[in-house]
Amino acid sequence: MTAPAPYPQQPERPTSLIRAAIWVAIGALIAAAIVCVVWIFVGASNGIIGKAFLSILLLVAFSGAAILDAHLAPRRPSWFALSSMAGWVLLLLIGAVMIWMPERSYFSGFGRFIQFLLIVLIVQLVLLHVRLFTKAAQRYVTPFTQVVTIITIALVVVLAALLIVPLAGWEYLDLPELYWRFVVAVAILAAVGTMLIPLVNVLFAPRASRAGIVPASAQVAPGQPLPWPTFVDGVTPLPVMPDGSPDWGAYYTGYPSPGAVVVGYAPLHEPSAPVSGPPSPVAAPAHAAGGRSGYEGFPPPPPLPTQPPR
Repeated sequence: MTAPAPYPQQPERPTSLIRAAIWVAIGALIAAAIVCVVWIFVGASNGIIGKAFLSILLLVAFSGAAILDAHLAPRRPSWFALSSMAGWVLLLLIGAVMIWMPERSYFSGFGRFIQFLLIVLIVQLVLLHVRLFTKAAQRYVTPFTQVVTIITIALVVVLAALLIVPLAGWEYLDLPELYWRFVVAVAILAAVGTMLIPLVNVLFAPRASRAGIVPASAQVAPGQPLPWPTFVDGVTPLPVMPDGSPDWGAYYTGYPSPGAVVVGYAPLHEPSAPVSGPPSPVAAPAHAAGGRSGYEGFPPPPPLPTQPPR
């Protein structure tokens, strides 16, 4: 009797926070379009066709980014999906201003395009930094790490804003030297905060288990011994290493490794009848199994190639 087919999974619907972010993106798209239309009628007629074309490209790019974020939102934390959408809205508004801002030189258009790309890069790097930094901060949570995380994220956002302002309005802004000193100071503090969390994790965070995932075929009920791995014949158990683990090297060579304890062993390369006795309960868990499943999280070794007859 075959098992009935499972019910088709319903697509995950966006949360209210993500819905609000999508509506904000729609509102920003409409507002940017209205601003561009108004500038067409009240702005200078010089280069209006090129600016209109760039505005269309900007709106299309923003729409594509918003749709992509909406599709990726179920796989992301809600706060990150909202932050990503807010970043694209900010880029849309900055791009519209940079396109329709009056030009002061002949090459201003190309310079603004390069600067807008740099602004996009800064915003995306900030989002990537926050995503990875918060993941690292969750490995070892203490009041100290929580304070460092909040302050560092705030410093990174402030640093991004300090870098975006001169890039967006470099033709009209004459920033004093103190401004750039403040930028350097914030950058140093943000870098120190970013390095503190990984250092704390290295010193105090628990390390992830290297055993890996135990395959379903190797899972047994609680309280029962794990099946001891065997040779390809499915009967002869592998030798036991001094630390109690299976001798995987013997699986490939057919001979026990130095220091391994032979329990019911028969070499594969010599025609002798295999001994099907289980391993000693002192050296290893008790009972041989017919499958080639892993042992205590170790993946099962691949099958040996067919040995030519002698």
